[in-house]
Amino acid sequence: MEEQELAERCKQGDRAAYKELYERFAGRLLGICLRYTGDRDTAEDLLHDGFLKLFDSFDKFTWRGNGSLRAWIERVVINVVLQHLRRNDVMNQSTSLENAPEAYAEPSPDAIETIPREVLMRFIGELPPGYRTVLNLYVFEGKPHKEIAALLGINEKSSASQLVRAKSSLAAKVQEWIKKNS
Repeated sequence: MEEQELAERCKQGDRAAYKELYERFAGRLLGICLRYTGDRDTAEDLLHDGFLKLFDSFDKFTWRGNGSLRAWIERVVINVVLQHLRRNDVMNQSTSLENAPEAYAEPSPDAIETIPREVLMRFIGELPPGYRTVLNLYVFEGKPHKEIAALLGINEKSSASQLVRAKSSLAAKVQEWIKKNS
C-alpha cells in the first residue's frame, strides 16, 4: 500500500491500515525511543504510547507528499518521548562531570566508519539522560539550542554545555573502542 493510501485509511480508522503502519514503522520508531531513553523496556513502553497517540491523532495529519507520513509519525513519537523525559525531570538529574571534560578530540570519520552502528547506538544509550536528550535533539533532529532549551525547559547555555559533554563522552568511548579493536 502506498504511503498516501495508508495515511488515508488510518484516518478512517481502518484496523488493517493501523497494523500495516505499525509493521512498517515500529522498528524505526523503537530505535528512536531507544536513542532517547537508553533502556529497552522504557523504549518499548514509549513506542506503545506513541502508537496510541498516533492512532488518536490521525485527524491532525495532512499529506504533504512522500515522506510526510514518516516525518509526522516520528515527530509525534519524539514528542511522546520528550513528555516522558520532562515528567521524569531527566535534565535536572545529577550527572557526574568528572568523566566529561569540556574539550574533546573527535575521532576521524574513517575511524568512526569502522565501528558497528549498534556499538555507536549503545554508546549513545549509555550517556547520562540529559546529555543523550540534547545530543539526539541537536544531532538527529537538527534542532538549534534555542529550540532545545524551550522543549526541555533549560537555558541555551545548558543545552550547549550538555552537547559538548555528550560529544566528549562519546569521543572517549569511540577512541577506547578503536584502540581495543584495531
